[in-house]
Amino acid sequence: MESQIAEIECELKCALEKVSWLPGFYAIPPEIQIAGSKAYQQGKIYGIDAASGAAILALDVRPGDHVLDLCAAPGAKLCMLADMLGSTGSLTGVDVAKHRLAACRTMLQKYSLGDHTRLFVADGTLFSLLPVNFSLRRMEGSIDLEENGSTFSEWTSKRSWKDRQKTKKANATSSQHLHLTSEPELIYYGKHSGLVGLRKCDVLCPSADDEASTSGYDKVLVDAECTHDGSIKHIQKFEFWGWKTLDRRVLDAERSDNLLHLQLRLITNGFKLLKTGGSLVYSTCSLTVAQNENVVQQFLSTHPSADLQKIDSANNWPCRSGGIPKTLRFDPATSQTSGLFVAKFTKVPT
Repeated sequence: MESQIAEIECELKCALEKVSWLPGFYAIPPEIQIAGSKAYQQGKIYGIDAASGAAILALDVRPGDHVLDLCAAPGAKLCMLADMLGSTGSLTGVDVAKHRLAACRTMLQKYSLGDHTRLFVADGTLFSLLPVNFSLRRMEGSIDLEENGSTFSEWTSKRSWKDRQKTKKANATSSQHLHLTSEPELIYYGKHSGLVGLRKCDVLCPSADDEASTSGYDKVLVDAECTHDGSIKHIQKFEFWGWKTLDRRVLDAERSDNLLHLQLRLITNGFKLLKTGGSLVYSTCSLTVAQNENVVQQFLSTHPSADLQKIDSANNWPCRSGGIPKTLRFDPATSQTSGLFVAKFTKVPT
């Protein structure tokens, strides 16, 4: 490991400073670009803001967990989750934008982290598919497997003529983002994701309201769409995008109202898919109270089975308390990171 670090330092022409409060993380100066380095191109390193890494650690992923990332793109957090799971459990990534989820697929393959992963193009507020272990139990009670629909063979990037024509037709009649009424589209599944050999009708069957409490995900990450006003890199882009873009994406009141509604729906659906005793982390890279504390308060007021948890691993993190006890806030002044709000919930029996 030390020899690899020395090699990367030599190539990047800077020292890698170990992040004491974040295991496996190294800090580099902000002006250093890693994308052109061999270490990055060969899948030895990837870049992620330290605050985002903390949000993943807050989930406390354990071997064998079934994990759901409900807003998976652009993919760095997804890769970190897959890295933590290793060769156990399962990881389900969901995103409404197909081109962004395809980039996640590329990242997983680049870093050889996709073996236990499946990726669905879907609306995160409506997604209702449970982990593979539930599909297995569903199959145990069925008969005549061959007559009840086709099964998943090993995934390949080479698609049949029939699949290509189906995609071509779908693209001609739909926009880049998924229509709310369409079913989830599976665009990748790893060799050990548990899908190979299962019937498609079982895997793609939506869950009933009460099934998730016993058969849902152990951990759910809802890193929700937001105005990104706490992301230093994102805000810097407006220098090139211009004032009109900033006004439309960050300052527009109607967009802000729509985002709040979306964020509440995302955390609500993520919690619905969580099993009793499981944990959910809600995060945004916004500094606003409206997109963070207000969303948490609204959610808690309508979900008596949601218990806001203290994040045990955060005792030595360079962050401050949020406006609600047990929530956390990272910001450039306090943390030397981008802004990030983190709240963790557990589903308790009702």
